[in-house]
Amino acid sequence: MAAVSDDRAFVLNARDVTWRGRQGLGRWANLEGGAEFEELGFQLAVLDPGVPACMYHGEGVQEDFLVVSGECVLVIEGEERHLKQWDFVHCPSMTDHVFVGAGDGPCAIVMVGARVWKEREEEIIYPVNDTAAKHGASVGTTTPDPAEAYAPFERREPGPYRDGDLPDL
Repeated sequence: MAAVSDDRAFVLNARDVTWRGRQGLGRWANLEGGAEFEELGFQLAVLDPGVPACMYHGEGVQEDFLVVSGECVLVIEGEERHLKQWDFVHCPSMTDHVFVGAGDGPCAIVMVGARVWKEREEEIIYPVNDTAAKHGASVGTTTPDPAEAYAPFERREPGPYRDGDLPDL
């Protein structure tokens, strides 16, 4: 696994970083070199068909997403959108959303979000949503607590890249 510091410039490959995930949800590569970047969160998510990235939620920071391979369904503000390679999504603060893998193979999405200032707590809400529920991506009761939202999903131990996770473009 690559271990680098965020106070120096670095280059790393997604196949060389730590991957994490939860049973029944997507897999995530930490592209920040092991320490969180101060200003931006930067992840790569890989979703198998029918598998949500996370639970439907809105955050108090803006986020941006780029589908780099495959297909997925985006549930945004309660509506479904089918996305394909090179589709870009911008979510202003508190935009409810979730991505769910679709198509015949894995979908890879670059995910970038603003970091919250250290003086302020992160604002997040997991609302009940019927459209997200059709994809297994809605909580049963609205909550601001990530531990409650993800309680049904067993956390996997962080580990190395799995062969085949990333497509050869």
